[in-house]
Amino acid sequence: MIETRLLRQFVAVAETLHFNRAAERLHMAQPPLSQAIRRLEGEIGATLFERTNRSVALTPAGAAFLESARRILDALEEGVAHTRRVAQGMDGHLTLTFINIAPYASLLRALRDFRSTHPAVAFTLQEATTHEQVQALEAGRADIGFMRTPGATTPSLRFETLLREPIHVALPAAHPLAGNAVVALSALKDEPFVASPRRLGQGFHDQLIQLCQSAGFVPRVAQEARQLQTVVALVAAGFGVALLPASLAQTAGADVVFRPIAADAPAPLRHLDLLIGWNFERASPVRDRLVDALLQSLGRAD
Repeated sequence: MIETRLLRQFVAVAETLHFNRAAERLHMAQPPLSQAIRRLEGEIGATLFERTNRSVALTPAGAAFLESARRILDALEEGVAHTRRVAQGMDGHLTLTFINIAPYASLLRALRDFRSTHPAVAFTLQEATTHEQVQALEAGRADIGFMRTPGATTPSLRFETLLREPIHVALPAAHPLAGNAVVALSALKDEPFVASPRRLGQGFHDQLIQLCQSAGFVPRVAQEARQLQTVVALVAAGFGVALLPASLAQTAGADVVFRPIAADAPAPLRHLDLLIGWNFERASPVRDRLVDALLQSLGRAD
């Protein structure tokens, strides 16, 4: 195999067409340079330069090899630069999974800012439930997930809280409690509930059950829906009430109202966290750079 050092020496001679000047450019003596070029010609099996006492000229084979040598050296330099950018977290590819993040303007701004300062980073975005995100992170199919509290043990994953918001009750607009500024959670004990299945988000589901239990009842789930937006739609259609993150009120229609709840429960039960999760056992400089940027931009929720 031809060493890159020989390629650089050949290019220097080809561009100067003078062995002494090429040796000066390479910071070496002229005799070793001449020997290197002869060795290169021997490895290739072709004469690359026509030499006389007065001049040096490229042969047709030398001119052809000059094009190849330049391409190889350019590709090598770009490969080295790309490798450095990847190692620094400035280049690469990230697969992000997420629940509905449309209401979280601060998170979306932080992602936009990261993209503007890291234009070489490519993204694949996949909407998924918390349970699906945990599986994807553990299997290496995703780099970062935006989710609710998983609820299950995930020893290979790390989580940080990005945002925290209160839990509100979603009611059909015609519901008798819809006119209240605040709804006592205990007043919902006889209501049918709409919720997402536990298998899709164990932590979120269990938290809502515990919250209701703190008010003295276990909610009667009459309907289930995979997406929280669908839960809101079913509430609007009169299928029941739902305990949901307050941010969903931003996209709710006129047929459903969101109200704060009054409950004698610990604050962690009355609020929902949006978490960022990643698999710390899998190295990724670009992932770590994005995680740090988001935590710095949004701050860890108290």
